[in-house]
Amino acid sequence: MDADDEPPRPALASVPGRPLPRTPRELFDALPPLPGLRTEVIDGRLITRLRDAPEHGQAAMRLFRAFIPLMDERGWEAFSGNVDVCIDGSRDPVEPDFVIAPVDCPRWGNRELFSSGLLLVAEVVSKGSAEDDRLKKPAIYAGGGVPVMLLVDPLTRPASVTVYSDPKEGQYQVTSTVPFGREIQVPHPIGFTLDTSVFEEVL
Repeated sequence: MDADDEPPRPALASVPGRPLPRTPRELFDALPPLPGLRTEVIDGRLITRLRDAPEHGQAAMRLFRAFIPLMDERGWEAFSGNVDVCIDGSRDPVEPDFVIAPVDCPRWGNRELFSSGLLLVAEVVSKGSAEDDRLKKPAIYAGGGVPVMLLVDPLTRPASVTVYSDPKEGQYQVTSTVPFGREIQVPHPIGFTLDTSVFEEVL
């Protein structure tokens, strides 16, 4: 079959009054709700993944529970896999596994919290997200002004938790890593000692 004989391929067409998306952010905004899927813009790529296994969510909830006394003491709010974050500057949307924020954290629209208003974000590494969580997300969050990032990584040997802090010029200047079962200091503005043995039972 000649190229001229190929059947016509479907083409995107604009809706009157609604131009076609030109950027990953605009495409994200144009998507309908996608129940059961996690959608983010990472490094210029619109990524949609299936939700992870229940153990992944359990690890995020263990973080939530560990921080409850501190949040109650300081009047902070926390979210576990149910809030999007808008990265200051790029305006790219990401969905951390766990977030701590002040109650008056500024927002982009109704759902997304601005990254520069957050106190901490955390990612729990899974097979489908390992490269982005380990290599892309620290720079994304540092560039967005998030003061502290936690990376819970059950896929390393030994399984580990890393704390990133002191963001400057798009990079965290300080990192600290411990294997599961050890305590790790989560620095300012959190100021909390996390016992990472909470992850041993679920991951």
